[in-house]
Amino acid sequence: MREEEEISGRVSLRGFRLRQILIKSSSDMQIIRSVGELTDYVAKQKNNRHSIGFVPTMGALHAGHISLVERAVKENAVTVVSVFVNPTQFNNPEDLATYPRTEEADIRLLAKAGVSAVFVPTVKEIYPDGAHTVKTYDLGSVAEVMEGKHRPGHFQGVAQVVHRLFELVNPDRAYFGEKDFQQIAVIRSMVASEHLDVEIVPCPIRRADDGLALSSRNTLLTPDQRMRAPGIYEALKDSVEYSLNHSVRATHDTVVERIDAIPEMKVEYFEIVDARTLMPVEEWDEASEVQGCITVFNGKVRLIDNIRYR
Repeated sequence: MREEEEISGRVSLRGFRLRQILIKSSSDMQIIRSVGELTDYVAKQKNNRHSIGFVPTMGALHAGHISLVERAVKENAVTVVSVFVNPTQFNNPEDLATYPRTEEADIRLLAKAGVSAVFVPTVKEIYPDGAHTVKTYDLGSVAEVMEGKHRPGHFQGVAQVVHRLFELVNPDRAYFGEKDFQQIAVIRSMVASEHLDVEIVPCPIRRADDGLALSSRNTLLTPDQRMRAPGIYEALKDSVEYSLNHSVRATHDTVVERIDAIPEMKVEYFEIVDARTLMPVEEWDEASEVQGCITVFNGKVRLIDNIRYR
């Protein structure tokens, strides 16, 4: 019996090694964990005049992330993806501790999507002198409203890590999902203030079949919470038609009342804003582009979404 188990173990080990060889041979994706390795890799690509597309992520990848990756792969000779849970953008330690981490699954997804290199650094690699010694940024008014108001320091942390990653990857284009609508505005502000030569490419929100915006945080929802979560988008979507015959204030109130009526759901904020400045509007004709941005607690899980009105 023991001999049979040993033979079975050897066969299993050979099978594992074979799978590893097949994975390696089917993908040229490099897994990079140090700044030194990344610097050498980027220099080689630049010397070969390869355009670099970059997708920064915090891992726990889903179809929304992969849609960004696929666009980057299509539009660039080389695509680099970072997987790094950045501690400086969490103002709630519990939120940082519970953020989902699925590195092995992420790497498999990225290899399948045709990524050239994945950068998986430690905190020490990104912040060698400490996470709280990095410079602060003048991000303007776009960082002071909505998320900036409710999560003090969040956008400084975002700017810090994105700037650091831009310095390391030196991308021609960087891809961000429009689910984080305000974050894109903040990153554009940082790029302008730091005079960085990178094109910021916004990509449409990817949704589940029931309308829920795809997010790594969705995995933290209980089955009941997940079942009710599409109510956020349903309320937003219906409010677009409602807005055609109602004021900004009435549209705002109907969305909040509808979502707050769902068990375990509570709107933290809902702002109807000028899509370019992110400043609140009181009348629909105050801006040529008007966006509704919302954050909702579903139990303890904080979900964000947005929708275009005009």
